Amino acid sequence: MSKTILTIDDSKAVRDMVSFTLEPEGYRVVGAENGADGLEKLRANRPHLVITDLNMPVMNGLDFIERARSDAAGSGIPIVMLTTETAPDMKAKGKAAGATGWINKPFDADKLIAVTRKLLG
Repeated sequence: MSKTILTIDDSKAVRDMVSFTLEPEGYRVVGAENGADGLEKLRANRPHLVITDLNMPVMNGLDFIERARSDAAGSGIPIVMLTTETAPDMKAKGKAAGATGWINKPFDADKLIAVTRKLLG
């Protein structure tokens, strides 16, 4: 059975790129367009990994992480930020919220695959 990855980004192009990168590696990728949609899909799909953007309408990535970490469905699941944001203080806020890792956009496909394999075993 393949492992499920939830990717949350308001850009369909980014969600598609994550899918195109990880699905050939045997992962099932579910997309959400903002943090609120992501919470619903987190509960419905019970993913093994979440990859989320930071800046999104409706609910941003930091709010998503905080809510996911306080929800039983998000407990113990690695959450990686995939964002253009590179400021050290934002990375610190992500870590404080419960982010497991941080990847900058545009992402390198090999790096995304490597991080995914490392986190999912």
